[in-house]
Amino acid sequence: MEVQNTATLGHRRPAHLRKAAPFLPMNRAEMTALGWDECDIVVVTGDAYVDHPSFGMAIIGRLLEAQGYRVGIIAQPDWQSAEPFKALGKPKLFFGVTGGNMDSMVNRYTSDRKLRHDDAYTPGGEGGRRPDRCTLVYAQRCREAFKDVPVVLGGIEASLRRIAHFDYWSEKVRRSMLADAKADLLIYGNAERAVVEVANRLAAGEAPSDLHSIRGVALYRKVPAHFTELRADDLDDDDDGAVRKPGDVVIRLPSYEQVEQDKEAYARASRVLHRESNPGNARPLVQRHGDRDIWLNPPPIPLTSDEMDAVYDLPYARAPHPSYGDAKIPAWDMIKFSVTIMRGCFGGCTFCSITEHEGRIIQNRSEESILREIEQIRDRTPGFRGVISDIGGPTANMYRMACKDPKIEAACRRPSCVFPEICPNLNTSHDDLISLYRKVRETKGIKKVMVASGVRYDLAVKSPEYIKELVTHHVGGYLKIAPEHTERGPLDKMMKPGIGAYDRFKEMFDAAAKEAGKKYYLIPYFIAAHPGTTDEDMMNLALWLKKNRYRADQVQTFLPSPMATATAMYHTGVNPLRGVRHGASDKVEAIKGLTHRRLHKAFLRYHDPDNWPVLRDALKRMGRADLIGPGAHQLVPAHQPPGTGKPVAGARPSSRPTSRTQRFTTKGVPFPGNK
Repeated sequence: MEVQNTATLGHRRPAHLRKAAPFLPMNRAEMTALGWDECDIVVVTGDAYVDHPSFGMAIIGRLLEAQGYRVGIIAQPDWQSAEPFKALGKPKLFFGVTGGNMDSMVNRYTSDRKLRHDDAYTPGGEGGRRPDRCTLVYAQRCREAFKDVPVVLGGIEASLRRIAHFDYWSEKVRRSMLADAKADLLIYGNAERAVVEVANRLAAGEAPSDLHSIRGVALYRKVPAHFTELRADDLDDDDDGAVRKPGDVVIRLPSYEQVEQDKEAYARASRVLHRESNPGNARPLVQRHGDRDIWLNPPPIPLTSDEMDAVYDLPYARAPHPSYGDAKIPAWDMIKFSVTIMRGCFGGCTFCSITEHEGRIIQNRSEESILREIEQIRDRTPGFRGVISDIGGPTANMYRMACKDPKIEAACRRPSCVFPEICPNLNTSHDDLISLYRKVRETKGIKKVMVASGVRYDLAVKSPEYIKELVTHHVGGYLKIAPEHTERGPLDKMMKPGIGAYDRFKEMFDAAAKEAGKKYYLIPYFIAAHPGTTDEDMMNLALWLKKNRYRADQVQTFLPSPMATATAMYHTGVNPLRGVRHGASDKVEAIKGLTHRRLHKAFLRYHDPDNWPVLRDALKRMGRADLIGPGAHQLVPAHQPPGTGKPVAGARPSSRPTSRTQRFTTKGVPFPGNK
């Protein structure tokens, strides 16, 4: 294949270059103090600059610094003009532009499209410090500031918009962000290797258009004459010849204009994109936008443990930039005593974008690297009192889990290793994680190590020893867990296990807590209005919650995030988990009306008197008035307490809903690829 994996992450600084900066500079005075007259690379980010490996701009900045490049940071600039983008002068090589650790639209709006008034990645938690689709806006301002400087997009926002995609906030299909931003390159996924190679090759005099051999890169490119084009229409699970065809092959997705007009074409593009996500067998993709082709190379090869260690061992200041003074940055306060031990997720949940961004192959740090970081937290982080607030990643208990056979892994196109059942080729041993937990607890000065990342319970039940270890030593009162629903219909569309797996985990969790003499509780999370969910499904979930005496204070309503499989279901009414064929596709109903979405949310909060009027109306229309009354088996009472009851107008019954709010706050995912 033409796409190579040539860049390495060896962090050897050229001898003539100075030591690492205390912080990467944010103004000309700091550049002068470092003896710089210009920056090689300027990273523009929608987050406040926190020099810590949980923040993308810090990982990418420090990584490029380790290669000998002079890197500056422009954090949360005023986007009303190009002047703030000139603060560090003209970068010699390129602008790197990222929305930050979280998608800017999810950051700014709720699942009901209401404006949020806070921002966890801003000093003081202040909202409004970044524009809508800030990667796009920042890129345009960089181009205005210095027209001839290449612009490279990265981070979660760009990563999930690398092809034409449905945009929930405007209710339309938008072009690839590469096209909208008029940028030169877009780097998606975990970007360390790609960004190093981009910097090295631009420094060597190559043009952005020459960088078509780098994995994880999207750029404008004509299909070379020697490539064989396969149409997305011709690909499916049973088409072994097309799936396995070797050589220089590129898959042509339906064009932007096609997916904008034809929902089945959109669903087919989504299906093919997700099936071409394994670095071991993915082919390049090409999608026409107007009169130009956007070319997407296969995803990056996962980092080895040595490479992951090198990234986390970079000389981070492990603190917010001093210019913020004493202002609190909520996201920093949340993670400053936590440790990321791995990346990626092989769960494949359709509403989640982790796999699209980080991949399904787990990338692990070594025990030694993790222990070194814990010692740094102990010795360098002000306010540390001996408690590690979280040790995990996208999922708490996938550390060092992998396919038993590398050849099978490289050939596999399954979207999930655990659905509909756990693959027999998956090593589900928790032994390495248990060993790590024990070594962390033995570290001098560490009093308690919490597991706050979500536990994948269908894996945990495979290891009673892990559950015992978790409950005895790493739970503080409660443990969050995400069954998401109780009914098979929506669970199949989510690619989640049945509620039976949750029941088994709860039984084992409760037994371990009793044995340890602890009163610990599970906090289950559920999604309202996911594609494929009926009103009856939500009613049954509410009855399950009441039977099990759960009263949810915070509930999640499905938010169709860009590029997620469930978003394709929501937009198209087609299930891309199965073959997409004109007139013969598997249909999925999705509720798009705000009042109906709120009805499903009301079922999750059946105990709130304000929700009783709309629930009573819905139950009557559903023919389930028998559930109205004071009985233990009934859902809502017939009476309404004075001063309560603000009915949701026009909530219709039956049909199907939409799903959950996505937050992209996975610790330690790098810019041009931050989670």
